[in-house]
Amino acid sequence: MLWTHKDLLGLEDLNKDEIELILSTAESFKEVSTREIKKVPALRGKTVVNLFYEPSTRTRVSFEVAAKRLSADVINVAVETSSVKKGETLIDTGRNIQALKADIIVLRHNRSGSAVLLSRHLDISVVNAGDGWHEHPTQALLDIFTLKEKLGRIAGLNVTIVGDIAHSRVARSNIWGLTKLGAKVIVCAPKMLIPPDIEQMGISVSYNIDDALKNADCVNVLRMQFERDEENAFPKQLEYFKNFGITKERLRNAKKDIIIMHPGPLNRGVEMSSDVADGENSVILEQVTNGIAVRMAVLFLVSQGQMKT
Repeated sequence: MLWTHKDLLGLEDLNKDEIELILSTAESFKEVSTREIKKVPALRGKTVVNLFYEPSTRTRVSFEVAAKRLSADVINVAVETSSVKKGETLIDTGRNIQALKADIIVLRHNRSGSAVLLSRHLDISVVNAGDGWHEHPTQALLDIFTLKEKLGRIAGLNVTIVGDIAHSRVARSNIWGLTKLGAKVIVCAPKMLIPPDIEQMGISVSYNIDDALKNADCVNVLRMQFERDEENAFPKQLEYFKNFGITKERLRNAKKDIIIMHPGPLNRGVEMSSDVADGENSVILEQVTNGIAVRMAVLFLVSQGQMKT
Protein backbone atom coordinates (compact mmCIF):
# COMPACT_ATOMS: atom_id res chain seq x y z
CA MET A 1 0.00 0.00 0.00
CA LEU A 2 0.98 3.65 -0.40
CA TRP A 3 1.32 6.09 2.47
CA THR A 4 -1.00 9.08 2.00
CA HIS A 5 -0.68 11.07 5.25
CA LYS A 6 1.23 14.35 5.41
CA ASP A 7 1.63 13.94 9.18
CA LEU A 8 1.98 11.32 11.90
CA LEU A 9 -0.14 12.54 14.80
CA GLY A 10 -1.12 9.33 16.59
CA LEU A 11 -1.95 5.66 16.16
CA GLU A 12 -5.64 6.10 16.97
CA ASP A 13 -6.22 7.44 13.45
CA LEU A 14 -4.18 4.79 11.61
CA ASN A 15 -5.50 1.46 10.44
CA LYS A 16 -3.81 -1.93 10.68
CA ASP A 17 -2.32 -1.76 7.18
CA GLU A 18 -0.83 1.70 7.78
CA ILE A 19 0.80 0.59 11.02
CA GLU A 20 2.20 -2.50 9.33
CA LEU A 21 3.57 -0.32 6.50
CA ILE A 22 5.55 1.74 9.02
CA LEU A 23 6.88 -1.45 10.64
CA SER A 24 7.91 -3.02 7.33
CA THR A 25 9.56 0.22 6.20
CA ALA A 26 11.45 0.35 9.50
CA GLU A 27 12.63 -3.20 8.96
CA SER A 28 14.18 -2.22 5.64
CA PHE A 29 15.84 0.85 7.19
CA LYS A 30 17.29 -1.04 10.16
CA GLU A 31 19.98 -2.52 7.94
CA VAL A 32 21.35 0.97 7.28
CA SER A 33 22.63 1.21 10.87
CA THR A 34 24.81 -1.87 10.36
CA ARG A 35 26.74 -0.34 7.47
CA GLU A 36 30.16 1.24 7.73
CA ILE A 37 28.68 4.42 6.25
CA LYS A 38 25.32 4.72 7.98
CA LYS A 39 23.52 6.87 5.41
CA VAL A 40 21.05 6.68 2.55
CA PRO A 41 20.02 9.63 0.35
CA ALA A 42 16.26 9.24 0.91
CA LEU A 43 15.77 12.75 2.38
CA ARG A 44 18.71 14.55 0.78
CA GLY A 45 17.82 18.23 0.39
CA LYS A 46 15.08 18.05 3.06
CA THR A 47 15.21 19.90 6.39
CA VAL A 48 13.87 18.43 9.63
CA VAL A 49 13.29 20.72 12.62
CA ASN A 50 13.12 19.22 16.11
CA LEU A 51 10.82 21.55 18.08
CA PHE A 52 10.78 20.31 21.68
CA TYR A 53 8.85 22.16 24.38
CA GLU A 54 9.66 19.45 26.95
CA PRO A 55 12.97 17.92 28.03
CA SER A 56 14.02 14.83 26.09
CA THR A 57 17.13 12.77 25.51
CA ARG A 58 16.23 9.53 23.75
CA THR A 59 13.45 10.82 21.51
CA ARG A 60 15.16 14.01 20.35
CA VAL A 61 18.53 12.36 19.71
CA SER A 62 16.83 9.40 18.02
CA PHE A 63 14.96 11.68 15.62
CA GLU A 64 18.16 13.62 14.93
CA VAL A 65 20.13 10.46 14.18
CA ALA A 66 17.27 9.09 12.05
CA ALA A 67 17.05 12.27 9.97
CA LYS A 68 20.81 12.44 9.45
CA ARG A 69 20.94 8.80 8.36
CA LEU A 70 18.37 9.72 5.72
CA SER A 71 20.74 12.56 4.66
CA ALA A 72 18.39 15.33 5.80
CA ASP A 73 19.59 18.58 7.34
CA VAL A 74 18.58 18.82 11.01
CA ILE A 75 17.88 21.87 13.15
CA ASN A 76 17.23 21.58 16.89
CA VAL A 77 15.21 24.48 18.30
CA ALA A 78 15.97 25.23 21.95
CA VAL A 79 12.59 26.53 23.07
CA GLU A 80 13.98 27.94 26.31
CA THR A 81 16.13 30.39 24.28
CA SER A 82 13.67 30.97 21.41
CA SER A 83 10.97 33.56 20.73
CA VAL A 84 8.53 31.32 22.59
CA LYS A 85 9.92 32.94 25.74
CA LYS A 86 8.81 36.30 24.31
CA GLY A 87 5.23 35.09 23.93
CA GLU A 88 5.24 33.65 20.41
CA THR A 89 2.47 31.08 19.91
CA LEU A 90 3.00 27.53 18.71
CA ILE A 91 1.22 28.30 15.43
CA ASP A 92 3.33 31.40 14.78
CA THR A 93 6.49 29.44 15.57
CA GLY A 94 5.41 26.73 13.15
CA ARG A 95 4.56 29.22 10.42
CA ASN A 96 7.95 30.86 10.76
CA ILE A 97 9.69 27.48 10.49
CA GLN A 98 7.61 26.74 7.39
CA ALA A 99 8.55 30.16 5.94
CA LEU A 100 12.20 29.16 6.37
CA LYS A 101 11.42 26.32 3.92
CA ALA A 102 11.77 23.45 6.38
CA ASP A 103 10.00 20.26 5.34
CA ILE A 104 9.17 18.40 8.57
CA ILE A 105 8.61 19.56 12.15
CA VAL A 106 9.07 16.97 14.90
CA LEU A 107 7.05 18.36 17.80
CA ARG A 108 7.06 17.52 21.49
CA HIS A 109 4.69 19.60 23.59
CA ASN A 110 3.16 19.48 27.06
CA ARG A 111 -0.35 20.18 25.77
CA SER A 112 -2.50 17.32 24.46
CA GLY A 113 -3.64 17.99 20.89
CA SER A 114 -0.80 20.39 20.09
CA ALA A 115 0.48 18.30 17.17
CA VAL A 116 -2.98 18.11 15.62
CA LEU A 117 -3.44 21.87 16.07
CA LEU A 118 -0.12 22.69 14.44
CA SER A 119 -0.69 20.31 11.52
CA ARG A 120 -3.96 22.06 10.64
CA HIS A 121 -2.16 25.37 10.14
CA LEU A 122 0.83 24.13 8.14
CA ASP A 123 1.42 22.67 4.70
CA ILE A 124 4.63 20.94 5.82
CA SER A 125 4.64 17.68 7.78
CA VAL A 126 4.23 17.45 11.54
CA VAL A 127 5.39 14.37 13.46
CA ASN A 128 4.09 13.99 17.01
CA ALA A 129 6.98 13.22 19.37
CA GLY A 130 4.66 13.25 22.40
CA ASP A 131 1.84 15.66 23.24
CA GLY A 132 0.69 15.97 26.85
CA TRP A 133 -1.13 12.86 27.99
CA HIS A 134 -2.46 12.16 24.49
CA GLU A 135 -0.11 10.07 22.33
CA HIS A 136 3.54 9.23 21.64
CA PRO A 137 3.17 7.27 18.40
CA THR A 138 6.81 6.63 17.53
CA GLN A 139 7.52 5.22 21.00
CA ALA A 140 4.65 2.76 20.60
CA LEU A 141 5.79 1.87 17.09
CA LEU A 142 9.32 1.09 18.26
CA ASP A 143 7.90 -0.95 21.16
CA ILE A 144 5.73 -2.93 18.75
CA PHE A 145 8.58 -3.29 16.24
CA THR A 146 10.85 -4.68 18.97
CA LEU A 147 8.20 -7.08 20.23
CA LYS A 148 7.51 -8.37 16.71
CA GLU A 149 11.24 -8.74 16.09
CA LYS A 150 11.63 -10.84 19.25
CA LEU A 151 8.50 -13.01 18.99
CA GLY A 152 7.74 -12.94 15.27
CA ARG A 153 4.18 -11.65 15.54
CA ILE A 154 1.81 -9.33 17.37
CA ALA A 155 -1.55 -10.99 16.75
CA GLY A 156 -2.56 -13.21 19.66
CA LEU A 157 0.13 -12.01 22.06
CA ASN A 158 -0.72 -11.10 25.64
CA VAL A 159 0.81 -7.73 26.54
CA THR A 160 0.67 -6.25 30.03
CA ILE A 161 1.28 -2.52 30.50
CA VAL A 162 2.18 -1.61 34.09
CA GLY A 163 2.52 1.77 35.75
CA ASP A 164 1.24 5.31 35.49
CA ILE A 165 -1.47 4.63 32.91
CA ALA A 166 -3.42 7.79 33.72
CA HIS A 167 -0.67 10.18 32.66
CA SER A 168 0.95 8.05 29.97
CA ARG A 169 0.84 8.98 26.28
CA VAL A 170 3.03 5.90 25.72
CA ALA A 171 0.32 3.65 27.14
CA ARG A 172 -2.38 5.14 24.91
CA SER A 173 -0.36 4.81 21.72
CA ASN A 174 0.66 1.25 22.61
CA ILE A 175 -2.95 0.30 23.31
CA TRP A 176 -4.13 1.66 19.95
CA GLY A 177 -1.31 0.00 18.03
CA LEU A 178 -1.32 -3.36 19.78
CA THR A 179 -5.08 -3.87 19.67
CA LYS A 180 -5.29 -2.94 15.98
CA LEU A 181 -2.64 -5.57 15.26
CA GLY A 182 -4.53 -8.23 17.22
CA ALA A 183 -2.78 -8.35 20.61
CA LYS A 184 -4.63 -8.71 23.91
CA VAL A 185 -3.73 -5.92 26.32
CA ILE A 186 -4.03 -5.72 30.11
CA VAL A 187 -3.19 -2.55 32.02
CA CYS A 188 -2.18 -2.83 35.65
CA ALA A 189 -1.70 -0.08 38.24
CA PRO A 190 -3.08 1.27 41.50
CA LYS A 191 -6.69 2.39 41.07
CA MET A 192 -5.83 6.11 41.17
CA LEU A 193 -3.59 5.60 38.12
CA ILE A 194 -6.18 3.86 35.92
CA PRO A 195 -8.29 6.27 33.83
CA PRO A 196 -12.08 5.76 34.02
CA ASP A 197 -13.66 3.83 31.13
CA ILE A 198 -10.28 2.77 29.72
CA GLU A 199 -11.83 -0.64 28.98
CA GLN A 200 -13.63 1.09 26.11
CA MET A 201 -10.30 1.00 24.24
CA GLY A 202 -10.75 -2.78 24.01
CA ILE A 203 -8.50 -3.82 26.87
CA SER A 204 -8.70 -5.37 30.34
CA VAL A 205 -7.78 -3.86 33.72
CA SER A 206 -6.05 -5.56 36.63
CA TYR A 207 -5.08 -4.20 40.03
CA ASN A 208 -2.95 -7.26 40.89
CA ILE A 209 0.48 -7.38 39.29
CA ASP A 210 0.93 -11.12 39.81
CA ASP A 211 -2.33 -11.88 38.00
CA ALA A 212 -1.45 -9.44 35.22
CA LEU A 213 1.93 -11.12 34.63
CA LYS A 214 0.69 -14.71 34.76
CA ASN A 215 0.02 -15.22 31.02
CA ALA A 216 1.91 -12.23 29.63
CA ASP A 217 4.23 -12.62 26.65
CA CYS A 218 5.51 -9.11 27.30
CA VAL A 219 5.36 -6.56 30.09
CA ASN A 220 5.87 -2.92 29.17
CA VAL A 221 6.77 -1.08 32.36
CA LEU A 222 5.99 2.64 32.36
CA ARG A 223 7.80 5.36 34.24
CA MET A 224 6.03 6.56 37.37
CA GLN A 225 5.50 10.28 36.77
CA PHE A 226 5.78 11.48 40.35
CA GLU A 227 6.23 15.07 39.15
CA ARG A 228 2.52 15.07 38.19
CA ASP A 229 1.42 14.14 41.73
CA GLU A 230 0.03 17.58 42.59
CA GLU A 231 -2.38 16.27 45.24
CA ASN A 232 0.02 13.74 46.83
CA ALA A 233 -2.34 10.98 45.75
CA PHE A 234 0.27 8.64 44.27
CA PRO A 235 1.61 5.74 46.30
CA LYS A 236 5.06 6.38 47.76
CA GLN A 237 8.00 5.01 45.79
CA LEU A 238 8.78 2.13 48.16
CA GLU A 239 5.11 1.27 48.45
CA TYR A 240 4.72 1.24 44.68
CA PHE A 241 7.79 -0.95 44.20
CA LYS A 242 6.55 -3.40 46.81
CA ASN A 243 3.11 -3.78 45.19
CA PHE A 244 3.79 -3.25 41.49
CA GLY A 245 7.56 -3.29 40.89
CA ILE A 246 8.90 -5.90 38.49
CA THR A 247 11.43 -8.11 40.29
CA LYS A 248 13.11 -11.46 39.70
CA GLU A 249 10.96 -12.96 42.46
CA ARG A 250 7.77 -11.67 40.86
CA LEU A 251 8.78 -13.02 37.44
CA ARG A 252 9.17 -16.57 38.75
CA ASN A 253 5.45 -17.05 38.20
CA ALA A 254 5.54 -15.50 34.72
CA LYS A 255 6.57 -17.11 31.43
CA LYS A 256 10.29 -17.88 31.36
CA ASP A 257 10.75 -16.04 28.06
CA ILE A 258 8.64 -12.98 28.94
CA ILE A 259 9.85 -9.81 27.21
CA ILE A 260 10.64 -6.87 29.53
CA MET A 261 10.23 -3.37 28.08
CA HIS A 262 10.53 0.18 29.39
CA PRO A 263 10.27 3.43 27.35
CA GLY A 264 12.68 5.29 29.66
CA PRO A 265 13.84 7.06 31.62
CA LEU A 266 13.94 4.17 34.07
CA ASN A 267 13.67 4.65 37.82
CA ARG A 268 15.57 1.64 39.15
CA GLY A 269 14.15 0.28 42.37
CA VAL A 270 10.80 1.94 41.69
CA GLU A 271 9.40 0.47 38.47
CA MET A 272 11.73 -2.53 38.31
CA SER A 273 14.82 -3.90 39.97
CA SER A 274 18.23 -3.53 38.36
CA ASP A 275 18.63 -7.28 37.85
CA VAL A 276 15.45 -7.28 35.76
CA ALA A 277 16.39 -4.13 33.82
CA ASP A 278 19.78 -5.60 32.98
CA GLY A 279 18.62 -9.21 32.71
CA GLU A 280 18.39 -11.54 29.73
CA ASN A 281 14.65 -10.88 29.24
CA SER A 282 15.13 -7.12 28.99
CA VAL A 283 15.04 -5.46 25.55
CA ILE A 284 15.27 -1.88 26.84
CA LEU A 285 18.43 -1.00 24.89
CA GLU A 286 17.14 -2.81 21.81
CA GLN A 287 14.11 -0.52 21.96
CA VAL A 288 16.44 2.49 21.81
CA THR A 289 18.31 1.05 18.81
CA ASN A 290 15.09 0.17 17.00
CA GLY A 291 13.79 3.67 17.58
CA ILE A 292 16.20 4.96 14.94
CA ALA A 293 14.85 2.62 12.24
CA VAL A 294 11.24 3.36 13.17
CA ARG A 295 11.78 7.12 13.09
CA MET A 296 13.63 6.83 9.79
CA ALA A 297 10.56 5.07 8.44
CA VAL A 298 8.18 7.73 9.77
CA LEU A 299 10.22 10.65 8.41
CA PHE A 300 10.53 8.97 5.03
CA LEU A 301 6.82 8.12 4.79
CA VAL A 302 5.49 11.54 5.82
CA SER A 303 7.79 13.11 3.24
CA GLN A 304 6.13 10.85 0.63
CA GLY A 305 2.71 11.79 1.99
CA GLN A 306 3.43 15.49 1.34
CA MET A 307 3.32 14.73 -2.37
CA LYS A 308 -0.19 13.24 -2.16
CA THR A 309 -2.00 16.05 -0.32
